Amino acid sequence: MPELPEVETIRRDLAASLVNRKIISLNVLSPKSVSPSVALFCSALVGRQIKTVARRGKLLMFKLSLVSPKLKKSGQTIYDYLLIHLKMTGQLIYLDGTKKIAGGHSLSKTDTTGFQAAVGGELPNKHTRVVFNFSGGRQLFFNDLRKFGYLKLVTEVERQGLLARNYGPEPLTSEFSVSALAQVLKNKTAKVKALLLDQKLIAGLGNIYVDESLYAAGIDPRRPGDSLKPLEIKKLYLVINKIIRQAIKRRGTTFSDYVDSRGRSGNFSRLLKVYGRDGEKCVNCGSLILKIKVAGRGTHYCQHCQK
Repeated sequence: MPELPEVETIRRDLAASLVNRKIISLNVLSPKSVSPSVALFCSALVGRQIKTVARRGKLLMFKLSLVSPKLKKSGQTIYDYLLIHLKMTGQLIYLDGTKKIAGGHSLSKTDTTGFQAAVGGELPNKHTRVVFNFSGGRQLFFNDLRKFGYLKLVTEVERQGLLARNYGPEPLTSEFSVSALAQVLKNKTAKVKALLLDQKLIAGLGNIYVDESLYAAGIDPRRPGDSLKPLEIKKLYLVINKIIRQAIKRRGTTFSDYVDSRGRSGNFSRLLKVYGRDGEKCVNCGSLILKIKVAGRGTHYCQHCQK
């Protein structure tokens, strides 16, 4: 699943292309991918512009333009946002003539740079679930191999409620502080890795960056959250922000199932210290990096450097 740095990369590049584009028509090929219904989805979006492309954690939020009086119908709900979550295998692909932007889960395990290989062939293809047609012949495709991703229309009130219920503070924001992290861990007997992966506690972190952060902080991923001392919490807070900032700058992490929103694989992989390196030597002590299961997730760590 793309994590915060990857989704932020997608957000930035799509914002540069989609803002103020008017949706002319839609083709929903997978009704289960949209809500509240295909009919409402299409009627609520056609004729409106995308005004901003925002993000919270791994959730993309497209703010829609005001509804024209001509489009308003008595008693009809006016949706303010289109929410898009890529989940495990979702993609967003924008085409504007020769300009191609793709982001999300690559369908190629061997070719990490080829656009056609990454998106599953000529578009639309068997993985295409929704097609947005914009003015000027521009198109946005939502592809999803496993159909876990979704596109959902919500009002502003619904969006605020969804964020409050499901998303904690995220790294690189004022809400994410040492004290906020300490509160997440306080009186928690669950493993620290499980707590860091919980989006309701901290938004945007996934397997890659949690493994890397715990390694950089020298913390064993199996330790109970309430076992961390104040200095360890402060160090963990600092390295989380540092690693996320570096990953965004480098457009995400390269591994077999991710391309960024320009159709390129990320390049944070050169900085990975433990993730995907099981069986290799620790760059710090020379011990072998181990891979175990923690909170149901494959977890990479060094038993010598992480206590």
